[in-house]
Amino acid sequence: MRRASTPTPSDALAALRERLATHVARNGWRQIIIDYITITLGAVVLALANNLFFVPNEVVSGGITGIGIISHHLIGTPVGLVTLLLNVPLFIAGLRWAGGFATGVRTIYATLVMSVAIDLTAPLVPDITDNPLLFITYGGLLDGLGVGLVLRAQGTTAGTDIVARLLHHFTGLEVSRGMFISNALIITAAAIVFGLEKAMYGVIVAGVSAWSVNTVLAGGRQARQAFIISERWEEVRDALLMELARGVTIVPGVGAYTGKERQMLMCIISPREVAALRRLVHIIDPEAFVVIGFASEVYGEGFYPIDRM
Repeated sequence: MRRASTPTPSDALAALRERLATHVARNGWRQIIIDYITITLGAVVLALANNLFFVPNEVVSGGITGIGIISHHLIGTPVGLVTLLLNVPLFIAGLRWAGGFATGVRTIYATLVMSVAIDLTAPLVPDITDNPLLFITYGGLLDGLGVGLVLRAQGTTAGTDIVARLLHHFTGLEVSRGMFISNALIITAAAIVFGLEKAMYGVIVAGVSAWSVNTVLAGGRQARQAFIISERWEEVRDALLMELARGVTIVPGVGAYTGKERQMLMCIISPREVAALRRLVHIIDPEAFVVIGFASEVYGEGFYPIDRM
């Protein structure tokens, strides 16, 4: 039986060149440059969020940067340096077992820029506030803005994300639960070092940051998705087309209880048009069944042109 040939360094280099060529052909140099500028901006924003609000107020909302903040206040180590050093073994393990090179280069770049920016800007920024309402709100918003920009450019900030993927690889634990456990342990450590009240601040910051991330990723392109079931669906359809000038999709359906065939209308509208839609449907058929939900991103005619960001 022939042994499988061991990949040589030249083979690995050739494979890397092929990956790079495919990536450039798919995205184009212009888009790649825009992505890296966006990642750089996001990483610098993250550094400012830490130095302006989190480090001086001993606030930890999780992540490897949180370990850096704890270490900084215990023994005076630079936050960025600790963040980078802890991420290096995670990078190596992640490339080997948890996801390959898909976003690896951008993640390494984002973490390197963020870590360096944290230590370079630390002596330059003033302590703005020690008011919990202010540093929770503005720190969380700025943190979410930075993370959102990095994610929009197809990068990540590594840290507990890689830890969660490694846990999933070796134990089968869901990635979301792995991230929750990792961040919970870091916040618990912050509670021990800084006190329970500071840890509670960190939990609120995480919530504000998550909202900010979602807002950045949606890019202001939020809309509403309406499903309408009515016996007078033709009239409702015509009203939506003529009065709101919105496209309507007819979805055939069958009532589970009655077994009766009926038509369901699906329409995407802007938030400000919700009241007008409800009014139109009520005028035509007060007995209509209407479901209106959030659509986080909508692209196409009447809304936003689809883009690569």
